[in-house]
Amino acid sequence: MLVDFSSLPEESRVWIYQANRSFSEEELEEIQAKLNTFIENWTAHGSDLHAGYTIKYKRFIIIGLDPSQAKATGCSLDSSVHFIQQLEKDYNVDLMDKMNVSYKQGEYVAYKSLTDFRKMAKDKAVSKNTIVFNNLVTTVAEFNESWEVPASESWHSRFVK
Repeated sequence: MLVDFSSLPEESRVWIYQANRSFSEEELEEIQAKLNTFIENWTAHGSDLHAGYTIKYKRFIIIGLDPSQAKATGCSLDSSVHFIQQLEKDYNVDLMDKMNVSYKQGEYVAYKSLTDFRKMAKDKAVSKNTIVFNNLVTTVAEFNESWEVPASESWHSRFVK
C-alpha cells in the first residue's frame, strides 16, 4: 500500500539508492510512476506493505517501510532489489554500488568513487565540514537527522581529519 513518505513513523525502515547521475525531469516522472505501481503492489506473504518513497536532489531514491503494519520478508526484499535493478537497466544508471560517495559542492551534488573521495580528503579538497550523504542510515528518524550531515558526523569522518 502506497503511503506518503512523510507520514511514515520514525521507526520505519529505509533503503537509499543513489544514482551516479541526476535524472532528467522526464525520467523522474517515469520513475515516480513505476515506484507508485511497485509500492502499491508490494506485499509480503500476501500482506500489503505500507511503504512510501521520496526522491531527493534528482538522484536519490529513498524507499521507506512501516514495519508496524507488516514486515518485509526475503521474497519482498528480493522483489524490491529486482525492481531497482530494472530501473538501472531502463535508465542506464548505477543505483546499487555502495562504494561511491555523494557530497555537496554548494548546491550541486557531486558523486565520486570512494577512492577519489579519500584522495580529495587527503588533498584537502573536501573537509570535515563538507556535507555528505550517509546512505547507511536505516530508519526514517536516522534519515531525517543523519542522512545529510557534515563529513565529521558520518562514517566519512575516517577520511577527513
